[in-house]
Amino acid sequence: VQLQASGGGLVQAGGSLRLSCAASERTNAMAWFRQAPGKEREYVAGFKGGSTYYADSMKGRGTISRDNAKNTVNLQMNNLKPEDTAVYFCAASNSVITSAIRLARSYGYWGQGTLVTVSS
Repeated sequence: VQLQASGGGLVQAGGSLRLSCAASERTNAMAWFRQAPGKEREYVAGFKGGSTYYADSMKGRGTISRDNAKNTVNLQMNNLKPEDTAVYFCAASNSVITSAIRLARSYGYWGQGTLVTVSS
C-alpha cells in the first residue's frame, strides 16, 4: 500500500488546515500521526472500519473523514495552536486491533510526512 500525504503548510494560530492522504488501495484502518522535533510520534486521529478515533489533543478541533471511492482520508484541523506544529504522517493497516489503534507500531504502511507549522 502506498500513501501520499498532502496539505501541510504555515498557518497562524487559530487558523485551519486540511490534510489529505491518498492510498493506492483500500485498507481497514487509516490514521494520522504527528512528530514534533525531539518528541515521539503521536496519534492524532484515525478510523477503523466505520469508527473514528481522536487523540485528546485533537478532540473538538479535528474531523477525520474518508472518501472510499478515492481511497482518501482527510483531516480537517481547526483552531490550530503552536503546539500542533509537527510533521504529520499518514498511516494504514489491515490488521490493527482496536485496543492498539493509537500505537504507531500497529501500522505497517506509512506515507511521507507533511509539515504543519502554526505561528503564534
